[in-house]
Amino acid sequence: MIPYFKKMAGGGQRPPKVNPSEVFWSWIGAFLGITPVAFLNYNLFSGSDFVYIIGSFGASAVLIYGAVRSPLAQPRNLIGGHVLSAFVGVACWQLFQAFPWFAAAFSVATAIALMHATQTLHPPGGATALIAVIGSEKIHELGFLYALVPVGLGVVIMLIVALVVNNMASKRKYPEFWF
Repeated sequence: MIPYFKKMAGGGQRPPKVNPSEVFWSWIGAFLGITPVAFLNYNLFSGSDFVYIIGSFGASAVLIYGAVRSPLAQPRNLIGGHVLSAFVGVACWQLFQAFPWFAAAFSVATAIALMHATQTLHPPGGATALIAVIGSEKIHELGFLYALVPVGLGVVIMLIVALVVNNMASKRKYPEFWF
């Protein structure tokens, strides 16, 4: 039992502090990456039934603009993790909406397992699956379209911005790999 608790002490090292240039490019990337999807949501399609921005995009912005070398931030993970998780979330809502507590837990757990199995692990994907379950009626009415719009379209826009902005910095390169 003691070795089990010893694991909780940690023992690794925290990542090194990033330099001001990294902070600057992370901020620029996140701002320019979220701007188009937020603009679509609040200006071009306000008052319609379309949703173009979801909370998990903020977490993706942290990865693809702030941790560009992370394997979890690469295009395969960004797109695959979000889209697969969106399908899982919608399916869980449609199958288990009478038991929303179960649908919520089952969607996130299944999304993680599917992302592992397909090598598309992207932590914000868990939130994308959960939003499909706990989201508003507007989200539920989208059905499986949710996986394409807002999720698929939003992550493609954010990926394009990541390709442009992350490669403008002299010490950054994105992506590390595509597939």
